[in-house]
Amino acid sequence: MQSQKSFAKNQASGTLYLVPTPIGNLGDMTYRAVEILKEVDVIASEDTRNTQKLLNHFEIETKQISFHEYNTHERVPELVERLKKGETIAQVSDAGMPSISDPGHDLVVACIEQDITVVPLPGANAALTALIASGLVPQPFYFFGFLNRKPVDQKRQLEKLANKEETLIFYEAPHRLKKTLTNMAGILGTDRSAVLCRELTKKFEEFLRGTLAELLEWASNNEIRGEFVVIVEGNSHAVVAGEELPEIPVEDQITNLISAGEKPTVAIKKVAKLRGLKKQDVYATYHHLNNDNSKNS
Repeated sequence: MQSQKSFAKNQASGTLYLVPTPIGNLGDMTYRAVEILKEVDVIASEDTRNTQKLLNHFEIETKQISFHEYNTHERVPELVERLKKGETIAQVSDAGMPSISDPGHDLVVACIEQDITVVPLPGANAALTALIASGLVPQPFYFFGFLNRKPVDQKRQLEKLANKEETLIFYEAPHRLKKTLTNMAGILGTDRSAVLCRELTKKFEEFLRGTLAELLEWASNNEIRGEFVVIVEGNSHAVVAGEELPEIPVEDQITNLISAGEKPTVAIKKVAKLRGLKKQDVYATYHHLNNDNSKNS
């Protein structure tokens, strides 16, 4: 067991502050966050160029050090050593809460192992900001973040989530949104209620509420811009604990995609790719065709 008293005096080492930054609107920066960033010895930033704009706006002159997914192994030991020597460090991501979609978690774990104080600051968070305005059940919720970019791996992830009763929260980039919605409609079902939350806290903030089929149709007919939080309602017909969750039949998955606006040939091709099957086999299953072997048996 380990006990941390965050603000105890005469601590042997420095303190790591986890400082959230605005997700779009600079007015969401807290007084405390600005104060901490001014007082610490160094700021560990996911993107120093991006963070510098924030520092300039609030007249913060603290030096930065880069800390991102590509230099984690090098930086974590370095930052821990600096903390052990008594320095104070603030870790920030490009936007929102640090340690969620950046390597901050690795640094937090390393600090805890070395009994270094870790102090989190509250602040802007895209997932919760989107959730409370979505209109979907706010609790319980399941935060997933970014789905895998590879179609097959994304399909497996969604199949594991298909039976969850909690409201699901995802992050997605604009150029991947349509493909992700296609997979969601095909696996979770076209009639699931969902909300696309775009450009949160910014001038063009927008909430698109509807079924996955309707949102996929929107994504297919509009220019997609901005970062998205995707909120999907939980499964109201979830399988009882202990029961095996059956995989959605091929025919139903194709029908879901067609209902969402895909052409039959395109839907068959996508389902075949998602399931790792031959397109002709999926075609035969959907059209209830028997192969030559079955005819001769």
